[in-house]
Amino acid sequence: MATFTGTPNQGLAGATLGFFIGFAAVSLYGPTAALIKQQIQLSPVLIGLLVAAPNLSGSLLRIPFSAWVDTSGGRKPMLTLLTLSIIGMIGLSYLLSTKANQLNGHYLELLVYGVLSGCGIATFSVGISQTSYWFPMHRQGSALATYAGIGNLAPGIFAFLIPLVALPVLGLSGAYIGWLIFLTFGTIAYFFLGKNAWYFQAIHNGESKEQAIRSAKEMGQEIFPKGRLIDSLKTSGTKRATWILVAIYFSTFGGFLALTGWLPNYWMSFFDLPIKIAGGLTAAYAIIASLVRIYGGLLADKYGGKTTLFYSLSIMLIGSFMMTISAALPGAIGGVLLMAIGMGAGNAAVFKLVPKAAPDAIGGVAGWVGGLGAFGGFVIPLVMALFLTEGAQNDRGYGAGFFLFIILSLLSMLATKLFSTTGER
Repeated sequence: MATFTGTPNQGLAGATLGFFIGFAAVSLYGPTAALIKQQIQLSPVLIGLLVAAPNLSGSLLRIPFSAWVDTSGGRKPMLTLLTLSIIGMIGLSYLLSTKANQLNGHYLELLVYGVLSGCGIATFSVGISQTSYWFPMHRQGSALATYAGIGNLAPGIFAFLIPLVALPVLGLSGAYIGWLIFLTFGTIAYFFLGKNAWYFQAIHNGESKEQAIRSAKEMGQEIFPKGRLIDSLKTSGTKRATWILVAIYFSTFGGFLALTGWLPNYWMSFFDLPIKIAGGLTAAYAIIASLVRIYGGLLADKYGGKTTLFYSLSIMLIGSFMMTISAALPGAIGGVLLMAIGMGAGNAAVFKLVPKAAPDAIGGVAGWVGGLGAFGGFVIPLVMALFLTEGAQNDRGYGAGFFLFIILSLLSMLATKLFSTTGER
């Protein structure tokens, strides 16, 4: 019999740590985009692309790296993503250190380093699978809510710390060097703390799949890989319900990622707020959305995923409308906090519905929803930037851009109703 190490709680702690340090890259450029814009004359669309760049790799890599977990257990894909993120951060730190006041002409490099650093965002799908294998069915909800809730706090915390602490003390280049140090030591900590579930430990020790399952079951493990994820993706890809959830998650979670990067520039450019206050308001949005996601899971368990999702989207719709029409700061703050509540609860409700979309291919549904849904974090800032006028001060386009979220909210509410007609309860 294999010699096992670790416990479910240790597995959860390690996965959450890996996700937390990698997911912070959502805020990679948001808090500093205005400072970079001072050195490089960029159009609103190019600023939007810079802010969104980390979410490109952070979304598209979720599906293949989630598949890797089913064969390796999680440690290797997690460490690979974090290492790629470190490489991106090394390049970014070097660029800012050597060209601190001469960034003009280096926009492409900023994009490339942003995409590399954003690989850490894809740790979500790795950690969610790694955590699931550790816990029995009756503890899945609380374990995954804890994992996602704590990990999702990272962008908000960094959006707060960068302008409040790092930039005043360390400067632009020093802030990213400090981030690099945090990322490096966090990755080292994960190397020692991150644990694969018992089944994968038994496989690593040379046991056959059948022997490994028996050994892991004796330890209390209940969930095991069921075939290849590619087969699960094919099966779930034929279900209309899968694509309905992808569309909704594109709005709620993709919207969360988009606004976490977009809001600092919005507060500074539209309301002329100092960078510290802009960072604080962005942090409040991200942290509230993350904490509400935990509570949203409990509401979805009690009232059902579809009901919770519909009311969450209604709150998001109200917040979006307030952001579209608000020319005064109090109205905008109230609107963005309502959006945080709606998105946070909506994200939890979507994953409550994932098992109902294709019960025979849950992993595939989660892969499509988590990967393509998060792609909204890349697309949405680019669309919002189209509403802006190049060179304009206090541009009303910043408010008009939130009309996109009115459309997304309404379409998602309709999609929720369509989900109820698919036959899954």
